[in-house]
Amino acid sequence: MANLPFLAIVNPAAGGGRCGGLATAALERVRRAGVELEVAYTKKRGEAMVLARRAYESGTSKFLAVGGDGTSYEIINGLFPNALGRVRPTLGLLPLGTGNSFLRDFTSRGVEHAIEAVIARRSRSCDVIRLRHSTGELYFMNLLTLGFPADVGELTNRRFKGWGERGYILGVFSRLAGLKQLPFPHRIGGAVDWDRRVCLFLSFNNSKFTGGKMMIAPQADPSDGLIECVRWSPVSRLQLIRLFPRLFTGTHIDHPLASRAQSQYVEFDIDHPVNVMVDGEILRLQPQRLEVLPAALDVMV
Repeated sequence: MANLPFLAIVNPAAGGGRCGGLATAALERVRRAGVELEVAYTKKRGEAMVLARRAYESGTSKFLAVGGDGTSYEIINGLFPNALGRVRPTLGLLPLGTGNSFLRDFTSRGVEHAIEAVIARRSRSCDVIRLRHSTGELYFMNLLTLGFPADVGELTNRRFKGWGERGYILGVFSRLAGLKQLPFPHRIGGAVDWDRRVCLFLSFNNSKFTGGKMMIAPQADPSDGLIECVRWSPVSRLQLIRLFPRLFTGTHIDHPLASRAQSQYVEFDIDHPVNVMVDGEILRLQPQRLEVLPAALDVMV
């Protein structure tokens, strides 16, 4: 199994178009170290999903996501649910995109660490989370958020996508002007009552980081078989400005406005589509249920 080739799926548009220029040299380094690669380039949104699905059905089980969080998100949604109960897929991450959040749980060295992990065939099991919504289902390995971060992500993707991490910060301050705080009725792990309280945001996490260096869920563990649930109560604009830097250190979780819980599943009672941020992708969905799929994927870190 260790000697089977990887399918490297490259999103040349990732990182504001920088990935296309950087990918060739990075992949050549991997090849020179003796790792056999097949390479496919995407030309449009959603194509990585199709490529991964076809390759897995043809017997490929080792993949390399060359891009950002959105690239790995598409590959995972090409692999699942087909991979459930079958050969467990392996995913390496070559972070040449904008966010590259998941890898930060393991290193601050980015591309160098990622290349070393692939060359050394170093991997660990990772949970995958499934969202069932009103029109289907999707899968992710980083996080899903509702509320303020999703609204920020929607604006950032629409106006500041090419600005990298600075674009997300610009999105935050732009959204402050029209700050909306809403209820997202849900219940965690079989609780009797629905939580219908207004909040700034809800975040359901498999790993710690989002938006690059923002540590939304400092206690999340991508292989513990649990969803890390983080909630922030309503805040004023001034409070949010003051507390915002703490999102980068994870100390926001100690604030009285924050709360956390862990569960294998979460249910929703949301009666209309809302902005949902999933691994950096902004979707308009009506969530129904989240559930963790323990150790469904091997990641090379």
